[in-house]
Amino acid sequence: MDHPLFDLINQRIKEAEAAGEFDNLAGAGKPLPRVEDPENALINRLVRESGAVPEYVSLSRELAKLRDDLRETGDRTRRRDIMKDMSRMEARIELARKAYR
Repeated sequence: MDHPLFDLINQRIKEAEAAGEFDNLAGAGKPLPRVEDPENALINRLVRESGAVPEYVSLSRELAKLRDDLRETGDRTRRRDIMKDMSRMEARIELARKAYR
């Protein structure tokens, strides 16, 4: 079953074509850019353009902060807690890297 808006969309496209609104578009007559993952190309482009990064990158940044905290902390109990957090973070990074591939 077609969506009820299909007829309206097609009508608007035909009207725009007749009015010449698709003439002289940038890239007209040129092949579309190649993409490695065509099914997710739009999502990947939107994520990239919004400045998002893969999970393992953001986790690596958190790990760097933990390392800085460790360097600055002299309290043994706090250092032990930070090292535990670092160990967990490294495991999460490895899982995120595997999932990203």
